[in-house]
Amino acid sequence: MSAPTHHRHGDRVNGSPGRPDDDACVIADSLIQPELFGELYHRHVRAIRRYVARRLGEDAADDITADTFLSAFRTRSRYDLTRPNAQPWLYGIAANLIGKQRRAEVRALRALARTGHDPVADAWTDRSDSRVMAQAMQVSLAGALAALSAGDRHVLLLVAWADLNYQEVAEALSIPVGTVRSRLNRARRKVRLALGGVDPRLVHDFPEMVGSG
Repeated sequence: MSAPTHHRHGDRVNGSPGRPDDDACVIADSLIQPELFGELYHRHVRAIRRYVARRLGEDAADDITADTFLSAFRTRSRYDLTRPNAQPWLYGIAANLIGKQRRAEVRALRALARTGHDPVADAWTDRSDSRVMAQAMQVSLAGALAALSAGDRHVLLLVAWADLNYQEVAEALSIPVGTVRSRLNRARRKVRLALGGVDPRLVHDFPEMVGSG
């Protein structure tokens, strides 16, 4: 993709009205004034870091989050400016970096499934939420996640933890929407089976898991 045409806030981007709060405007402006990219960081860093921490634990969260935004900055000239929300793009970069840590993630999930305790689990429960995940369900869930393919796990967790819709997951992972649906359906079936018929909605971090495929 060729480098996008620079525009100022309020200009039109590829035929669509630009808005000052559009991520696309910030990215385009940052091509001329790189320091403006910091606005994108401030908008999305908390969400991206929280997602990474859930996947890899607190120890890896800062480094992977920093690498996500560094990669985004370096490749921002290829960003599709018709997409005003850059969050799916950032989640996709994070997912790719997490994928490179796949062994560490699977090892942590298997440890949790085997022992019922792992530091990654601490990042799964929102400490401000009074609901607590039952340990038996947590163990079963960890085992199910570890057994999923990397692609299925990415799709499931982008829906469940990043709250992306099918189209946004497709954009994040650069795959067709149909592939998102098939991977999600397969992952849901496997997780429901692993939970032994227990309603996955009881695991409050997975509200979308029971949705119809």
